[in-house]
Amino acid sequence: MTSTRKLWITLAALLIASFGVLLWAGYEIYQEAPPMPEQVVSADGDIIYTRADIEEGRRVWQSVGGMQLGSIWGHGGYVAPDWSADWLHRELVARLDAWAKNDFGATDYASLSGEQKALIEGRLRERTRLNSFDPNTKTITLDPERAAAIASVSAHYDSLFGDDPALAELRENYAMRNGTVPDPEHRRVLAAFFWWTAWAAATERPGAGVTYTNNWPNEPLIGNRPPASTFLWSAFSVTFLLAGIGLLGWHHAVTHGRGEEPHRIPEIDPMRHIQATPSMLATAKYFWVLLALFIVQILFGAMTAHYQVEGQNVYGYELAQILPYSITRTWHTQLAVLWIAVAWLGTGLYIAPAISGYEPPYQRLGVNFLWICLIVIVVGSFAGQWLAVMQLLGLDYNFWFGHQGWEYADMGRFWQVFLFVGLMLWLFLVGRALWPTLRGSSESRSIVGLLFLSTVAIGVFFAAALLWGERTSLSMVEYWRWWLVHLWVEGFFEVFATAVIAFLFTRLGLLQVRTATTAVLFATIIFMAGGVLGTLHHLYFAGTPIAVLALGASFSALEVVPLAYIGFEAYHTWKLGTAARWVRRYRWPVMFFISVAFWNLVGAGLFGFLVNPPLSLYYMQGLNLTPLHGHTALFGVYGMLGIGLVLFCLRGMKPHLAWHENILKVSFWCLNIGLAMMALFTLLPLGTLQLFAALEHGYWYARSEEFMQQPIVELLVWMRVPGDTIFSIGALALAVFVIGLWIFPRREDEVRALEAEYREETRAASRGAQR
Repeated sequence: MTSTRKLWITLAALLIASFGVLLWAGYEIYQEAPPMPEQVVSADGDIIYTRADIEEGRRVWQSVGGMQLGSIWGHGGYVAPDWSADWLHRELVARLDAWAKNDFGATDYASLSGEQKALIEGRLRERTRLNSFDPNTKTITLDPERAAAIASVSAHYDSLFGDDPALAELRENYAMRNGTVPDPEHRRVLAAFFWWTAWAAATERPGAGVTYTNNWPNEPLIGNRPPASTFLWSAFSVTFLLAGIGLLGWHHAVTHGRGEEPHRIPEIDPMRHIQATPSMLATAKYFWVLLALFIVQILFGAMTAHYQVEGQNVYGYELAQILPYSITRTWHTQLAVLWIAVAWLGTGLYIAPAISGYEPPYQRLGVNFLWICLIVIVVGSFAGQWLAVMQLLGLDYNFWFGHQGWEYADMGRFWQVFLFVGLMLWLFLVGRALWPTLRGSSESRSIVGLLFLSTVAIGVFFAAALLWGERTSLSMVEYWRWWLVHLWVEGFFEVFATAVIAFLFTRLGLLQVRTATTAVLFATIIFMAGGVLGTLHHLYFAGTPIAVLALGASFSALEVVPLAYIGFEAYHTWKLGTAARWVRRYRWPVMFFISVAFWNLVGAGLFGFLVNPPLSLYYMQGLNLTPLHGHTALFGVYGMLGIGLVLFCLRGMKPHLAWHENILKVSFWCLNIGLAMMALFTLLPLGTLQLFAALEHGYWYARSEEFMQQPIVELLVWMRVPGDTIFSIGALALAVFVIGLWIFPRREDEVRALEAEYREETRAASRGAQR
């Protein structure tokens, strides 16, 4: 049995086992999700909320932006509070204030002595953590004092989400528009949903000794602290990380250079004279749209960041009533995924005929039709989201055509189905162009096979976005959503990119096919070993059982293992980029691939492992240390990778044109330096300050307006401006470069002739000066 065949068998067995365990975890989450009561009643028989109220409240929450306006259970935006933690703390303080007045005649809880505080805190902890849900009647029964506290907090949210002038300043601090929810009944049921998420976070799961959210958030008033399991599995995750790095180091030492034959680099560029087919040329419009989406994404990102300091204004202009924070953040996050996805789609459509040398009938028509579909999806879904947030669409149509409220999966279900159909068309177009190579017996068949399988996975796994319904439990929605965000974006996109890069290097003659095949399969195995079950690290505190925490902690640590040796990849890529004189034609695509290696190590590796262990994430989830990892990993890895692949395609599409190297140089360094400044000047220090606040006072305080409106926080947010400006210059330079290939083309032979003429004139002038 060949080594390649062994690797294929290993990969297949690994994927079957990993997805089997992941599906089992999903079944456990389904069984153990926090219960949805048919009614919530007080001990004297009054109905506080019904199931219909809670479920309708979730629909209202989704329609105003959902996770894009504050967060639930730590998932979502960072300017408004986490509504679960905020409601919980307000309700607890309301009950303590009532007891302080009734028991001690004090004005409020804060004015009590330490002994008096301890007395009523013990009562609060016992009553709040007690699970009063009756599984037979599906009823939650609460004491009258808690019912009164709920009414008080509900009145606060009614004023906040309306247009009460008394809370105008708080709305501004939360970057909420006035009249976020204009309907009073919708505000009432919205409060019901917030209460239920807080109830799950404060109520112990039967027989578990921890709440449904594994004691998240940190709330000292009721003893919500990290359970023992977070310490245990955090320690194990570090152990697994060290063991994995050691094993990978041993493997590298044993296999490095073994059996490799000297490889001769071609004297000329093997891909220079490839004739681009009509469908390959038609992919150019994908890259133009990509640039437009990228620049618009940066614009909305700047607006979103600025709302954090001016609330409802952008540099003095009151835009919140037209483009509120929840919309700009929605479009910013959606565009990030969309333009990177377009880079992958365009690359796949370009590279497939280049691999096989076969142009299927009507391939160009299919490429153009898919492009039109993508434009319709972007425009239609964005219009629906705006209408939803402005409360013009109505709840009956919101789920299908408006704003689903789930971060990175915000578009309405109709648009998700449309996109899935588009991905199936993409899969068909790429697959039929690759088919002659897949049927053949060429040496590169394994790499092409892995490329095709990753294409299949990208198309099929988007179906995870279709596996939850409008009333599916919150825990199960999170389970399927992270299939989409983690497995689709972070998993199969990376396999696809790895296979594409390996194939490009083999076609350029820089790598032996056999060596590249082994390397790609091994890299895929190592990545998937932690990547599939590592999905669960997003679900530690999403109403899931301890088994999810254990699996997620153990296997998410293994995701970092291959990144520990990313320096070897960067050095190897750099060596390939200097292997021959003609390789300089691909200098900037290679430089972007080196940048991918760097940000893989820093963004996905260092900053990723910073937040991945359960004990870390318990305090850091939803703080600015989370987007520190998100920005540096999503753009630093997948964004840079997408740009590098696009440049490779453009080099093949315009093989005889000379590139404006200086423009690309500006773009490369500005993008990297701007991203680093954003991370180091704002996200890292702000997230660290929030972490100290969460440790000292509780999670609610780290997300409160009291903390977020401090002068130091405002200063750190303003510190984003230099980095964002430099980053924007890099994006504009990239756009100018690509546009210049069509508007101001320069042939390489003409440039070489001008350079030779210039050198001759210089030498002649030098000889004249000497005479």
